[in-house]
Amino acid sequence: MAAAYDVVLLTATEPSWERPFIVDHAVVDLTDTAALLFGGRALAERHQLAGVLTWDERHLVPTARLARTLGLPSPSTEVMRGCRNKATSRTLFARHGVPLTASIKARTLREAGLAAMTVGYPAVLKPAASTGSIGVIRVDRPKELPAAFAFASTGASRSGQDVDVLVEEYLDGPEVSVECVTHRSVTTAIAVTRKHLGPAPYFDETGHTVDAADPLLAQVAPAATAAIKALGITDGVQHVELRLVDGRPRLIEVNARIGGDMIGHLVHLATGIDLPKAAADLACGTAPNLTPSRSGAAGIRMLYPAASGTLTARHIHQPFAARNLWLRQVRWFCEIGDHLLLPPQGDLFTARAGFYIVTGNDTHQVTERLDAAAEQITLTTQDVR
Repeated sequence: MAAAYDVVLLTATEPSWERPFIVDHAVVDLTDTAALLFGGRALAERHQLAGVLTWDERHLVPTARLARTLGLPSPSTEVMRGCRNKATSRTLFARHGVPLTASIKARTLREAGLAAMTVGYPAVLKPAASTGSIGVIRVDRPKELPAAFAFASTGASRSGQDVDVLVEEYLDGPEVSVECVTHRSVTTAIAVTRKHLGPAPYFDETGHTVDAADPLLAQVAPAATAAIKALGITDGVQHVELRLVDGRPRLIEVNARIGGDMIGHLVHLATGIDLPKAAADLACGTAPNLTPSRSGAAGIRMLYPAASGTLTARHIHQPFAARNLWLRQVRWFCEIGDHLLLPPQGDLFTARAGFYIVTGNDTHQVTERLDAAAEQITLTTQDVR
């Protein structure tokens, strides 16, 4: 975004990596609406603002409110609330005939038990308003329900919004996302991302691949665009999650922002389309450039330890990294001595040690290269109990 715009930042902490890309900032409590509005007005007094956006799911509604307060282009707060709340989304999907999963809201363990009997086992429990697969768990039999409900409820309590839990039918099939751009109510499906998940019963995302020539895009794009229309989204970048059941797409959720886990960067590497730039253009009321400039593939793999514990070693074999230019990036989130905690005690924020990204001609080559790089990476933890 900084290549095209002067960026000013509202942030909860003093900027670090952001500093080369911003011209000004204000530190505010992003969970406090009044503080957020005050910080936004302060920046507006110092700069002529053209738009406001966020890449963080938790801040979609406050960002829409801030933009409207400043008289800048923005979706309505009601539409953003509908995107944030999975129960509301599903109601709108059903009303507009979008293929989705059966879902029942539960406030208590007893309600969850009745809901699971209705949708059947296996079932999925998830927070009604959360992100990053936090609090999402599969339940295969009734005796697992109490622990699963506690796990999902803990995740729901972290959302800062709806603390309810959804009980849904389990969709047995591969999970994908569709990266979309909507301008003046016209949605363009840019790419399909094939997701890779960790071991059951959790739904931690361990990696993603994007192929500019993936034939699956044509199959899933209509369901994704229909879901965006059902929610009333008129402008912005969307990350739409689906599962394929017997080859047919079923909606999971629409995230009204760029996909996490560097998916926007994978799309750029594979297609040349710049989703962050598109998001900035749309926030400023400008039509984005969605013309592909390349056709390839890219993939990311998140680095998790085999077991929770204190990190004792983390590195990649440097000669391998130096001679393989398709290994585009290796990044570590933690240092030796840090503690990594896997689910159910932890989540993706406490479990991930880092990630790496590769490019290739197609999905098959990218997968081979992801596997080859994995063999050159050391990640070791020690249980200190």
